Amino acid sequence: MKITKMQGCGNDFVILDYEEFVKFNLSMSDTAKKLCDRHFGIGADGLIIPNTNVEDADIGWFFFNSDGSTAQMCGNGMRCFARYVRDKGLVTKDEFLVKTLAGIMMPKILEDGSVRVNMSKPILDSASIPFVPNDNMNYRMAVKNIVFEGNAISMGNPHFVIFVSPSEDMLKLAKEYGPLIETAAEFPEKTNVEFIKILSPDKIKLCVWERGCGITLACGTGACASVVAGILKGCLNNSVEVELLGGSVRIDWDGDKVHTGRDVFLTGPAEYVFTAEL
Repeated sequence: MKITKMQGCGNDFVILDYEEFVKFNLSMSDTAKKLCDRHFGIGADGLIIPNTNVEDADIGWFFFNSDGSTAQMCGNGMRCFARYVRDKGLVTKDEFLVKTLAGIMMPKILEDGSVRVNMSKPILDSASIPFVPNDNMNYRMAVKNIVFEGNAISMGNPHFVIFVSPSEDMLKLAKEYGPLIETAAEFPEKTNVEFIKILSPDKIKLCVWERGCGITLACGTGACASVVAGILKGCLNNSVEVELLGGSVRIDWDGDKVHTGRDVFLTGPAEYVFTAEL
Protein backbone atom coordinates (compact mmCIF):
# COMPACT_ATOMS: atom_id res chain seq x y z
CA MET A 1 0.00 0.00 0.00
CA LYS A 2 1.49 3.33 -1.12
CA ILE A 3 0.87 6.27 1.21
CA THR A 4 1.68 9.95 0.75
CA LYS A 5 1.70 12.48 3.56
CA MET A 6 1.41 16.21 2.81
CA GLN A 7 0.94 19.37 4.83
CA GLY A 8 -0.21 22.94 4.39
CA CYS A 9 0.93 25.25 7.19
CA GLY A 10 1.24 22.22 9.47
CA ASN A 11 -2.29 20.98 8.77
CA ASP A 12 -1.30 17.47 7.68
CA PHE A 13 -3.00 14.79 5.63
CA VAL A 14 -2.52 11.20 4.54
CA ILE A 15 -3.41 10.62 0.89
CA LEU A 16 -4.37 7.14 -0.35
CA ASP A 17 -5.53 6.25 -3.84
CA TYR A 18 -9.02 4.77 -4.14
CA GLU A 19 -7.64 1.58 -5.70
CA GLU A 20 -5.96 0.72 -2.40
CA PHE A 21 -9.35 0.55 -0.67
CA VAL A 22 -10.72 -1.74 -3.38
CA LYS A 23 -7.63 -3.96 -3.36
CA PHE A 24 -7.60 -4.48 0.41
CA ASN A 25 -11.38 -4.12 1.03
CA LEU A 26 -10.85 -1.29 3.51
CA SER A 27 -13.35 0.94 5.28
CA MET A 28 -12.49 4.58 4.59
CA SER A 29 -13.70 5.78 7.99
CA ASP A 30 -11.86 3.08 9.95
CA THR A 31 -8.71 3.62 7.88
CA ALA A 32 -8.83 7.34 8.65
CA LYS A 33 -9.00 6.70 12.39
CA LYS A 34 -6.13 4.20 12.29
CA LEU A 35 -3.75 6.09 9.99
CA CYS A 36 -4.40 9.53 11.51
CA ASP A 37 -3.72 8.37 15.09
CA ARG A 38 -0.53 10.16 16.18
CA HIS A 39 0.47 7.44 18.64
CA PHE A 40 -0.45 4.20 16.87
CA GLY A 41 -0.65 5.31 13.24
CA ILE A 42 1.11 7.70 10.88
CA GLY A 43 -0.47 10.78 12.41
CA ALA A 44 -2.51 13.35 10.50
CA ASP A 45 -5.45 15.71 10.74
CA GLY A 46 -7.30 13.95 7.94
CA LEU A 47 -7.39 11.30 5.22
CA ILE A 48 -7.86 12.25 1.55
CA ILE A 49 -8.86 9.82 -1.21
CA PRO A 50 -8.99 11.06 -4.84
CA ASN A 51 -12.15 10.11 -6.73
CA THR A 52 -11.80 10.04 -10.51
CA ASN A 53 -15.35 8.79 -11.10
CA VAL A 54 -17.28 12.08 -10.91
CA GLU A 55 -19.56 14.16 -13.10
CA ASP A 56 -19.58 17.95 -13.51
CA ALA A 57 -15.93 18.27 -12.40
CA ASP A 58 -12.44 17.17 -13.38
CA ILE A 59 -11.97 15.12 -10.21
CA GLY A 60 -13.46 14.64 -6.76
CA TRP A 61 -12.38 13.52 -3.32
CA PHE A 62 -13.41 11.67 -0.20
CA PHE A 63 -12.28 13.54 2.92
CA PHE A 64 -12.29 12.16 6.47
CA ASN A 65 -11.33 13.83 9.73
CA SER A 66 -8.96 12.09 12.12
CA ASP A 67 -11.93 10.75 14.14
CA GLY A 68 -13.33 9.01 11.05
CA SER A 69 -16.10 11.51 10.40
CA THR A 70 -16.61 13.05 6.96
CA ALA A 71 -15.97 16.73 6.29
CA GLN A 72 -17.65 18.82 3.63
CA MET A 73 -14.56 20.89 2.89
CA CYS A 74 -10.98 21.56 4.02
CA GLY A 75 -9.00 24.43 2.52
CA ASN A 76 -5.52 23.26 3.46
CA GLY A 77 -6.43 19.73 2.42
CA MET A 78 -7.66 21.03 -0.93
CA ARG A 79 -4.31 22.68 -1.65
CA CYS A 80 -2.43 19.47 -0.86
CA PHE A 81 -4.92 17.41 -2.86
CA ALA A 82 -4.59 19.74 -5.86
CA ARG A 83 -0.83 19.44 -5.98
CA TYR A 84 -0.94 15.67 -5.47
CA VAL A 85 -3.42 14.91 -8.27
CA ARG A 86 -1.65 17.30 -10.66
CA ASP A 87 1.78 15.81 -9.93
CA LYS A 88 0.42 12.29 -10.33
CA GLY A 89 -1.25 13.12 -13.63
CA LEU A 90 -4.81 12.48 -12.42
CA VAL A 91 -5.54 15.92 -13.86
CA THR A 92 -3.56 17.60 -16.63
CA LYS A 93 -4.36 21.27 -16.02
CA ASP A 94 -2.98 23.70 -13.44
CA GLU A 95 -6.50 24.98 -12.75
CA PHE A 96 -9.33 22.48 -12.47
CA LEU A 97 -12.67 21.68 -10.84
CA VAL A 98 -12.95 19.46 -7.75
CA LYS A 99 -16.24 17.98 -6.56
CA THR A 100 -16.67 18.04 -2.77
CA LEU A 101 -19.58 17.66 -0.35
CA ALA A 102 -19.57 21.47 -0.13
CA GLY A 103 -19.89 21.88 -3.90
CA ILE A 104 -17.40 22.51 -6.72
CA MET A 105 -14.05 24.05 -5.74
CA MET A 106 -11.47 25.43 -8.17
CA PRO A 107 -7.79 25.17 -7.17
CA LYS A 108 -5.00 26.69 -9.26
CA ILE A 109 -1.37 25.63 -8.88
CA LEU A 110 0.93 28.65 -9.06
CA GLU A 111 4.47 28.82 -10.45
CA ASP A 112 6.08 28.76 -6.99
CA GLY A 113 4.26 25.55 -6.06
CA SER A 114 1.73 27.23 -3.81
CA VAL A 115 -1.96 26.79 -4.53
CA ARG A 116 -4.77 29.33 -4.85
CA VAL A 117 -8.25 27.95 -4.27
CA ASN A 118 -11.58 29.49 -5.19
CA MET A 119 -13.44 28.52 -2.02
CA SER A 120 -16.83 29.63 -3.36
CA LYS A 121 -19.18 31.98 -1.51
CA PRO A 122 -19.58 32.34 2.26
CA ILE A 123 -22.90 31.09 3.60
CA LEU A 124 -24.54 33.52 6.02
CA ASP A 125 -28.07 32.11 6.13
CA SER A 126 -28.56 30.52 9.56
CA ALA A 127 -30.55 27.52 8.34
CA SER A 128 -27.91 26.68 5.72
CA ILE A 129 -24.90 26.88 8.09
CA PRO A 130 -26.71 25.19 10.01
CA PHE A 131 -27.15 27.44 13.04
CA VAL A 132 -30.36 27.31 15.08
CA PRO A 133 -30.76 31.01 16.08
CA ASN A 134 -31.95 33.34 13.31
CA ASP A 135 -29.31 35.98 14.06
CA ASN A 136 -25.95 34.44 13.18
CA MET A 137 -23.84 37.62 13.49
CA ASN A 138 -22.69 39.01 16.85
CA TYR A 139 -24.37 36.09 18.62
CA ARG A 140 -23.73 35.88 22.36
CA MET A 141 -23.09 32.35 23.64
CA ALA A 142 -22.63 31.54 27.32
CA VAL A 143 -20.03 28.82 27.87
CA LYS A 144 -19.16 27.92 31.46
CA ASN A 145 -18.19 31.22 33.10
CA ILE A 146 -17.69 33.29 29.91
CA VAL A 147 -20.02 34.84 27.35
CA PHE A 148 -18.49 34.79 23.86
CA GLU A 149 -19.73 37.02 21.07
CA GLY A 150 -19.22 35.26 17.78
CA ASN A 151 -20.25 35.04 14.15
CA ALA A 152 -21.62 31.85 12.60
CA ILE A 153 -20.48 31.46 8.99
CA SER A 154 -20.19 28.47 6.68
CA MET A 155 -17.49 27.94 4.08
CA GLY A 156 -19.04 24.63 3.12
CA ASN A 157 -18.60 23.64 6.78
CA PRO A 158 -19.76 25.58 9.87
CA HIS A 159 -17.58 28.02 11.81
CA PHE A 160 -18.05 30.16 14.91
CA VAL A 161 -15.68 33.12 14.70
CA ILE A 162 -14.76 34.87 17.95
CA PHE A 163 -12.68 38.07 18.13
CA VAL A 164 -10.54 38.35 21.27
CA SER A 165 -8.45 41.12 22.82
CA PRO A 166 -4.66 41.34 22.27
CA SER A 167 -3.97 40.24 25.86
CA GLU A 168 -5.96 37.00 25.73
CA ASP A 169 -4.32 33.58 25.27
CA MET A 170 -6.02 32.19 22.15
CA LEU A 171 -4.55 28.70 22.46
CA LYS A 172 -5.74 28.39 26.05
CA LEU A 173 -9.21 29.59 25.06
CA ALA A 174 -9.35 27.15 22.15
CA LYS A 175 -8.31 24.18 24.29
CA GLU A 176 -10.72 24.98 27.13
CA TYR A 177 -13.76 26.28 25.29
CA GLY A 178 -13.35 24.92 21.75
CA PRO A 179 -14.80 21.45 22.47
CA LEU A 180 -17.73 22.96 24.36
CA ILE A 181 -18.62 25.38 21.57
CA GLU A 182 -18.09 22.66 18.93
CA THR A 183 -20.91 20.62 20.47
CA ALA A 184 -23.19 23.52 21.49
CA ALA A 185 -26.91 23.06 20.83
CA GLU A 186 -26.90 26.04 18.45
CA PHE A 187 -24.93 23.92 15.95
CA PRO A 188 -26.90 20.75 15.11
CA GLU A 189 -23.98 19.43 12.99
CA LYS A 190 -21.32 20.71 15.41
CA THR A 191 -18.90 23.48 14.40
CA ASN A 192 -15.32 24.59 13.97
CA VAL A 193 -14.29 27.36 16.37
CA GLU A 194 -11.93 30.27 15.58
CA PHE A 195 -10.33 32.65 18.08
CA ILE A 196 -8.93 35.75 16.34
CA LYS A 197 -6.72 38.71 17.13
CA ILE A 198 -6.68 41.63 14.69
CA LEU A 199 -3.07 42.79 14.25
CA SER A 200 -3.90 45.35 11.53
CA PRO A 201 -6.55 45.82 8.82
CA ASP A 202 -4.35 43.59 6.63
CA LYS A 203 -3.34 40.89 9.12
CA ILE A 204 -4.91 38.67 11.77
CA LYS A 205 -3.70 35.93 14.07
CA LEU A 206 -5.85 32.82 14.33
CA CYS A 207 -6.15 29.75 16.57
CA VAL A 208 -8.60 27.01 15.57
CA TRP A 209 -10.45 24.19 17.28
CA GLU A 210 -11.50 21.96 14.37
CA ARG A 211 -14.64 19.87 14.42
CA GLY A 212 -13.61 16.22 14.53
CA CYS A 213 -9.90 17.01 15.05
CA GLY A 214 -9.36 19.39 17.97
CA ILE A 215 -6.50 21.91 17.92
CA THR A 216 -4.82 22.02 14.51
CA LEU A 217 -1.89 24.08 13.24
CA ALA A 218 -3.99 25.56 10.45
CA CYS A 219 -7.49 25.61 8.98
CA GLY A 220 -8.12 27.03 5.51
CA THR A 221 -11.90 27.30 5.73
CA GLY A 222 -11.47 28.80 9.21
CA ALA A 223 -9.13 31.45 7.81
CA CYS A 224 -11.72 32.25 5.12
CA ALA A 225 -14.60 32.47 7.58
CA SER A 226 -12.54 34.66 9.91
CA VAL A 227 -11.63 37.18 7.21
CA VAL A 228 -15.23 37.31 5.97
CA ALA A 229 -16.40 38.00 9.52
CA GLY A 230 -13.78 40.74 9.94
CA ILE A 231 -14.72 42.42 6.66
CA LEU A 232 -18.42 42.33 7.56
CA LYS A 233 -17.58 43.93 10.92
CA GLY A 234 -15.70 46.68 9.07
CA CYS A 235 -12.32 46.04 10.68
CA LEU A 236 -10.45 44.23 7.86
CA ASN A 237 -9.48 45.06 4.29
CA ASN A 238 -10.28 42.82 1.33
CA SER A 239 -6.88 41.09 1.21
CA VAL A 240 -5.63 39.74 4.54
CA GLU A 241 -2.66 37.70 5.73
CA VAL A 242 -3.77 35.10 8.26
CA GLU A 243 -1.11 33.95 10.72
CA LEU A 244 -1.84 30.44 12.01
CA LEU A 245 0.08 28.24 14.44
CA GLY A 246 1.75 26.44 11.51
CA GLY A 247 2.30 29.27 9.04
CA SER A 248 0.51 31.93 7.03
CA VAL A 249 -2.05 32.00 4.23
CA ARG A 250 -3.64 34.85 2.29
CA ILE A 251 -7.38 35.36 2.01
CA ASP A 252 -8.93 37.60 -0.65
CA TRP A 253 -12.61 38.56 -0.63
CA ASP A 254 -14.01 41.61 -2.40
CA GLY A 255 -17.37 41.28 -0.68
CA ASP A 256 -19.03 43.47 1.94
CA LYS A 257 -22.37 43.74 3.76
CA VAL A 258 -24.14 44.45 0.47
CA HIS A 259 -22.20 42.06 -1.79
CA THR A 260 -21.96 38.89 0.32
CA GLY A 261 -22.32 36.51 -2.64
CA ARG A 262 -18.79 36.90 -3.96
CA ASP A 263 -16.21 34.11 -3.97
CA VAL A 264 -13.47 33.81 -1.35
CA PHE A 265 -9.92 32.93 -2.42
CA LEU A 266 -7.35 31.09 -0.29
CA THR A 267 -3.64 31.04 -1.22
CA GLY A 268 -0.96 29.09 0.63
CA PRO A 269 1.67 26.34 0.54
CA ALA A 270 1.18 22.63 -0.17
CA GLU A 271 4.20 20.50 0.65
CA TYR A 272 5.14 16.83 0.63
CA VAL A 273 6.25 15.23 3.90
CA PHE A 274 6.98 11.72 2.62
CA THR A 275 5.81 8.86 0.42
CA ALA A 276 6.07 5.31 1.75
CA GLU A 277 5.03 1.70 1.14
CA LEU A 278 3.24 -0.14 3.94
